[in-house]
Amino acid sequence: MHEGSTQIIFLGDGMGGRPVPSLGGQTCLEAAATPALDKVAQGGECGYMDPVSPGVAVGSDTGHMAILGYDPSEYYTGRGPFEAKGVGIDVRPGDLAFRCNFTTAEDNVITDRRAGRITEGTAQLAAAVNEAFRDGIQGVDVIFKESVAHRAALVLRGKDLDPRVTDVDPHEAGVEVPLCEPLPEASNNAAAQRTAWIVNEFVHRAHEILQDHPVNQERQAQGALPANIVLPRGVGTAPDLSPFSERHNLSGAMIVEVDLVRGLGLYLGMDVVAVPTATGGMDTDEMAIAQAVVEVARGHEFILCNIKAPDLGGHDGNAEQKMAAIAKVDHAVGYLLDNLDWDSTVLMLGADHCTPVTLQDHSGDAIPIAFYGHGVRPDNVQTYGERACAHGSVHRIRGLDVINILGNYAGTLHKFGS
Repeated sequence: MHEGSTQIIFLGDGMGGRPVPSLGGQTCLEAAATPALDKVAQGGECGYMDPVSPGVAVGSDTGHMAILGYDPSEYYTGRGPFEAKGVGIDVRPGDLAFRCNFTTAEDNVITDRRAGRITEGTAQLAAAVNEAFRDGIQGVDVIFKESVAHRAALVLRGKDLDPRVTDVDPHEAGVEVPLCEPLPEASNNAAAQRTAWIVNEFVHRAHEILQDHPVNQERQAQGALPANIVLPRGVGTAPDLSPFSERHNLSGAMIVEVDLVRGLGLYLGMDVVAVPTATGGMDTDEMAIAQAVVEVARGHEFILCNIKAPDLGGHDGNAEQKMAAIAKVDHAVGYLLDNLDWDSTVLMLGADHCTPVTLQDHSGDAIPIAFYGHGVRPDNVQTYGERACAHGSVHRIRGLDVINILGNYAGTLHKFGS
């Protein structure tokens, strides 16, 4: 391994955004109280980052891949394998893996894509689904497992399967649950037709099982939304990714809250460190996360950390919630500022994508970023936010550039040429 400073990427998931009318035209990041993030900006080099390219909205999977130095256009095979790997399902060659949502539907119409952001009982629901499919579907094994909150993963294992099928999740409420169908280019492909039929059979039978499950009966008795249907999406096959340590010659660790990103870390052979009180929700223990970063930094040359909470407020269209989540990120960064040796540490502060509350989804807007610590040349930016960071000396970079910029500051890169 190279000698050099410890490199840390610290991401507030979906933290960037757009101006919010109720905040006087400020973004949530600009309106929130962020003394620690501002200190990073004041002592660092700031700019903008497009995870893939300008204007392209990305998922957390492709955003993290790019930031870690793996071009999604070359390596991405779908979201499902990362989700499945993250919950502990071994995705084998030939398997099809889906990311799923526990969802609420009434008369086949989606009323809430996240079942009221369910946080308890999904293990029992998943167990009931697995029991119902213990013999598979037409010779295809069905492996289903709950993830964090409303999320889950589905793996189909068998012969004559084809990933060229549509999502069952329409990404909006108030519409009918769509059928899985072969993509246009595979409309006459027998394996794609069979795969679509199997997915539809899974959704239909799982709905029958979940509709009257005791967990959902109890939820309804308490006035909560039932998680009575499962919607698969993001189908993919096992990716072929070189280990992080071999690609970058760094010992890498990951401290994240959702199984999607955890799965990516496992595929890359990184040490994925669990923080028991990191929930992936607004109740997450951001200080325990920050303390874990400091502890893990003693034995690793590279760490990626992600706090999920800001993304939730963006998706819910709740500016106050998103600002409170940004404050959590600020508290965590403040702990890092006080407890790391910045003569031998370099930090990249940013996000994997923007989730504006005015859009309630990921956008293709550039992400404000700041590099801080060893080797960094501070610019004149005084606050961390969308408009302020646009004036920084880093200017506008791609996600793939981050790992090289960090390596340059840390002194771990080989010279290009003689």
